[in-house]
Amino acid sequence: MSSPAEHAGPAIDVRRAGTRAVLVTFGTLAEVTAFRAGLETEPVPGVTELVSGARTLLVRFDPERTDPTRLAPRLQAVEPVVPTGADVGEVTTIPVTYDGEDLDTVAALVGTTAAQLVAWHIGQTWTSAFCGFAPGFSYLTGSAPSLDLPRRTSARTSVPAGSVALAGEFSAVYPRASPGGWQLIGRTDVAMWSLDRDPPALAPAGTRIRFVDAGRA
Repeated sequence: MSSPAEHAGPAIDVRRAGTRAVLVTFGTLAEVTAFRAGLETEPVPGVTELVSGARTLLVRFDPERTDPTRLAPRLQAVEPVVPTGADVGEVTTIPVTYDGEDLDTVAALVGTTAAQLVAWHIGQTWTSAFCGFAPGFSYLTGSAPSLDLPRRTSARTSVPAGSVALAGEFSAVYPRASPGGWQLIGRTDVAMWSLDRDPPALAPAGTRIRFVDAGRA
């Protein structure tokens, strides 16, 4: 299956990815998120796991229950679900101390005050679009308009674990100390990755997050 299967609506690009998965490719992250939400709303028999990327969705399946030939038309028929402000459900709360090294710089960059930047960050619901970079590193997209922030011109050699950061359209929490070029606006004691949890990641794709100001709380 080297090309998208045909169906009545716009075709999505579904390709084999080994013997137990297919890779679905999209034009935007919003399309990935909406398609995954639709697939979770109406599960396809035989699908065992979904792994989101910035423009892709890896669909793993049980080869004893389905195969790429049978799976492709079922995926083509999935109705995307676009999140709205009225969506309800479980939300994970992360308290943040907003004293990041880049907080004032970012505020000046977008033409606001540090307090207004914090209010923007805590005043919306964030959703984990996909995970990558390091175990437990979740790329979070917000419900408010994005600031589309550039990364730092030079990356730090070590960003402390728990650092709350912004870059592009995303926010994230560094799960462990590592190099990084994102803009640091705060810190949290919440563990984003722990082998004592199931799953170990606090915010796998689809998780809804609300940041709260630990100082104000």
